[in-house]
Amino acid sequence: MIDKTARERQIQRRAFLRDGSLLLCGASLSGALPSRLFADKTDAAQPLRIGLVTDLHYADKPHAGSRYYRQTLDKLAEAGDEFQKQKLDFVVELGDFIDAADSVETELGYLTRINRDFSKICQKRHYVLGNHCVQTLKKEEFLAGVEQPKSYYSFDAGDFHFIVLDACFRSDGEPYGRNNFKWTDPNIPAAELEWLKSDLAKTTKPTVVFGHQRLDVGNHYGVKNASAVRKIFEDSQTVLAVFQGHSHKNDYHQIAGIHYCTMVAMVEGTGPENNGFSTMALSGDGTIKITGFRKQDRYEWPV
Repeated sequence: MIDKTARERQIQRRAFLRDGSLLLCGASLSGALPSRLFADKTDAAQPLRIGLVTDLHYADKPHAGSRYYRQTLDKLAEAGDEFQKQKLDFVVELGDFIDAADSVETELGYLTRINRDFSKICQKRHYVLGNHCVQTLKKEEFLAGVEQPKSYYSFDAGDFHFIVLDACFRSDGEPYGRNNFKWTDPNIPAAELEWLKSDLAKTTKPTVVFGHQRLDVGNHYGVKNASAVRKIFEDSQTVLAVFQGHSHKNDYHQIAGIHYCTMVAMVEGTGPENNGFSTMALSGDGTIKITGFRKQDRYEWPV
């Protein structure tokens, strides 16, 4: 059995355990999403099911510190076996799909190899750009390699709206690529902020956001203008949760009624016992349940 029992976490809200998941009670009325989002919904319909992985850092090179790059292939295979049992609607990788290489040719080779396995897991896939994805490559090279037209975009599935963000931009607005950036300088540029505001204004569906760099902290793992992004989320009154990676460890914050969940990195540690991945079930009544495997924590968030 590879499901991981939820660990007690130090979070600034009331929580209790139910059925092995960390059940987080609804936010106070001052930060809660309006009930209109789910006024006519029930949990009777089949929930949307989504597979989540992050920080695979695949590379054909020896391990460095706690990062075991080559073992990602076996860890992803384990995740793929579990995902295929659950008949997922789509899968998302939350960034740092590959690690850096000394040449464009070598890094494209890493991308081709890991995506060959990832693409077999589910027909519908979404790729979030991480800083390592575009350390040697340019964005257009990575996107061409995974056959994804854009680095940030939105889509609908079932009764929900989803947004994929790209924070791989320097403070001056230049996109990451060819080692032209510091990893501590991620930003959502003005054009993407305007797009985000417009996109959220057009939907009445409850919304889930996927990103790589963190939007809930102000340290070196955080997006520099995260507060501006959060304000757009909060003003929309439709964003339920944000899923992110980058800092490699399980973490959770609730800000203004929105869940910010940082997922554990797949690359960390040797052996299957150090794997980490999850599935998300989105119910019609707005409940979000994260089933974590191996090192990934588990959560359940009722509205």
